[in-house]
Amino acid sequence: MRVIDSYGWIEYFTDGGLAKKYATYIEDADESNTITPAIVIYEVYKRLKRERGEQLALEAYAQLTRTKIIPLDEDTALNAADISLAMGLAMADAIVYSTARRHSAELITSDSDLKDLEWVRFIQ
Repeated sequence: MRVIDSYGWIEYFTDGGLAKKYATYIEDADESNTITPAIVIYEVYKRLKRERGEQLALEAYAQLTRTKIIPLDEDTALNAADISLAMGLAMADAIVYSTARRHSAELITSDSDLKDLEWVRFIQ
């Protein structure tokens, strides 16, 4: 199981410099192999809508819904807060990382704040 961080989805949908490296993960993503923390939907939709328009944001959302969406529950929120305090991560990063850990999923990202954490596959 894996989690594709917001960074990867945004790179892919904006045809960023790492888009091709994320393509395999994103084009293969479905409920059987990828979970998506709900906060990733927020981050991806907001950024794409602001920078590229609603149509692209909706296309990304449609692709995201092919994965298993994981809502934020109390246990994950508390764990994310502890992770944030211990590791100095921002709220969204801590929630994404906590969700990945809770589901024994590898986190695929290019976010340098997550680079050296366990279970992270850093794409560069």
